[in-house]
Amino acid sequence: MSIWVRFLETLPKEAYMQKKDTLFGESTQGVQKKFEFDTQVASVFDDMLERSIPFYRESLALCIDFLKYNAKDGVIYDLGCSTGNLLLNLEPHTNATLIGLDTSKAMIEHATLKAKAYNASISFKVSDCTQEDFCESSAFVSNYTLQFIRPPQRLGLVRKIYQSLRENGIFIMSEKMTTTDPLLDSQMIEYYHSYKHNNGYSKTQIARKREALENVLIPYTLQENLHLLQEAGFKHTEVLFKWVNFGMLIARK
Repeated sequence: MSIWVRFLETLPKEAYMQKKDTLFGESTQGVQKKFEFDTQVASVFDDMLERSIPFYRESLALCIDFLKYNAKDGVIYDLGCSTGNLLLNLEPHTNATLIGLDTSKAMIEHATLKAKAYNASISFKVSDCTQEDFCESSAFVSNYTLQFIRPPQRLGLVRKIYQSLRENGIFIMSEKMTTTDPLLDSQMIEYYHSYKHNNGYSKTQIARKREALENVLIPYTLQENLHLLQEAGFKHTEVLFKWVNFGMLIARK
């Protein structure tokens, strides 16, 4: 049984039940605005994660296991924590102080509701991580967050993460990735869209969401992400997980 399933079995039902993601469906009149993490998105976000991110549960468990190896105490930040799934699953397995940051008030409200229902000792805060003053930490996590930060700001943020980590502290980041080969990139996108279609999204929903994310989600290649970590100061970087155009990296100070 996965850590995710065990978590849901012990969590009061009203704390995690969310609507099915039907945003950008056939009943809507095209894309009215760019994608943003507002109340509407927050209300369906857990379902969106499950159906849009390949191996979401397995990646969550993988991330938690490496945090357990490397950050048994100290402070762990989850940047772009959304509805708090990572920290809520991690909380029973660590003595670290857990802090979740997100710019979306709606996401933080959902995360706080879950933490209260589960009696979890986690601090969730509405905050822009590029502006936050981090304390000395044992670990940082950024799951699908950097891709929504404007490229000129990314190096500064990762440098700040590096400087805030204690010796041997780790940074785990997951990102949607692109490739420099146009043909392979097109094939990867097509394969990913097939994955989403098999999870119940219509072709209209897939196309409209992609349009809404245009110039909002800006992915780097695997090589660009590794270079970003190295330029920020990390000497030890590895790929923990890779599936087509999704990947998880770990860097140690």
